[in-house]
Amino acid sequence: MSMNRSELVAEVANKSGANKTVVNDVLDALFATFTEQVAKGEKVSIPGWLAVERTDRAARTGRNPQTGETIQIPAGHSVKLTAGSKLKAAVAKK
Repeated sequence: MSMNRSELVAEVANKSGANKTVVNDVLDALFATFTEQVAKGEKVSIPGWLAVERTDRAARTGRNPQTGETIQIPAGHSVKLTAGSKLKAAVAKK
């Protein structure tokens, strides 16, 4: 079972007593901030809950699965999400 964005907005609005529109705007601002900071190479951390950071991926040699031809994959970036202690503890209880 998974929760989509509209279900998340409804649940947060219900628990906080805030309007769904306000909650949706806050989520938009949160994700925009994550995007801007991580794109700049900054780590965003919410202690106990999660950390989001950009990682570097080195250039490497790969293989085209259809032809078997060797190809060069350029260096790039990826995103790493790390669960915090409170989130890990909540999952361990289930």
